[in-house]
This record gives sequence, C-alpha cells and structure tokens, in this order.
Amino acid sequence: MKNRIAELRSDRAWTQADVALRLGVSRQTINAIETGKFHPSLPVAFRLARLFELTVDELFSDEQ
Repeated sequence: MKNRIAELRSDRAWTQADVALRLGVSRQTINAIETGKFHPSLPVAFRLARLFELTVDELFSDEQ
C-alpha cells in the first residue's frame, strides 16, 4: 500500500520522530509505514489522516 506520509511530512519540515510523537507510536513504526513494510491499524491510519488533515483515502492508496 502506497502512502503520502513522507511527502506530507517533508512539506511540514517534520521528522519521523515528530510524527511518531504526535501519534504516540515509535519512529520505527512511522518508518515502516512510510516504506510500505507495515500497514497501520485502522486507528493509526485515522490518526495519521487527521494529523495531515486528509481523509484516509487521500493519504493511502492500494496502488503498487
């Protein structure tokens, strides 16, 4: 599953650690989600979408 997290994070000059802190997860979790090695749980996906002021559909894509 592709996502726009790295792009959106970069636009805001946030580090992976910044996003992790805001969501209450580890930096490694953010890295794994960004690189597609891990798919977030639904609650984490919704928190990410709210953080970036997008819908889950706008943040994540099932394109390979």
